Amino acid sequence: MVRVMLVDDQELIRAGLRVIIDAHPDLEVAAEAGEGITAIDLLTGTSVDVVLMDLNMPGIDGVETTRRIRADPGSSAVRILVLTTFDQDENVLAAIRAGADGFLSKGARPGEITGAILQVAAGQRALSPTAIEALVQHVADPAPPPVDPEAARLFADLTPRELEIVAYIVEGLDNAQIGARIFISPYTVKTHANRAMMKVGARDRAQLVSLAVQAGIRS
Repeated sequence: MVRVMLVDDQELIRAGLRVIIDAHPDLEVAAEAGEGITAIDLLTGTSVDVVLMDLNMPGIDGVETTRRIRADPGSSAVRILVLTTFDQDENVLAAIRAGADGFLSKGARPGEITGAILQVAAGQRALSPTAIEALVQHVADPAPPPVDPEAARLFADLTPRELEIVAYIVEGLDNAQIGARIFISPYTVKTHANRAMMKVGARDRAQLVSLAVQAGIRS
């Protein structure tokens, strides 16, 4: 059973998330907090696997709360899935640097929410296409950065198909969208993407996108 803490200053949103999570046989809500300091305090003495974290809260925001949780050795095993509307892409980048394990839109469907929670609980990253787009927007605007030769060398060993898929990931497409565009299965897309990440040393898609943008890879 994956134990989830809800951190959001809006009680109505917490109530909706609680219904979705408690309806899943492998998930349960272990704690709730309306702001960051309370969440940090509750982690002491509460068994939590995944924190579902809002970004915009009174007091300390979700980015700072994430940073403080990551700085506490007692909370090092806790996974953090950020809830965001992506209205400010610099917040996405800040949360990555703070140690977030994934991003989820508040408009996501129930199945996407529970799937993302289980994904980060299993030690994987959950990064929505919208989050990738926000990250790329932050890195690429107002003008594309110059190509970094070191970053470009990281992609030298990728196959043409792997490079093609990386370019589509930079564009913000998910596995199903990429597969439909180039007529292969989403599973095959995922396999190529994982191989690309391994070759360039990226720990997740967020870092893959960042390195690809620096290397000048575009669709």
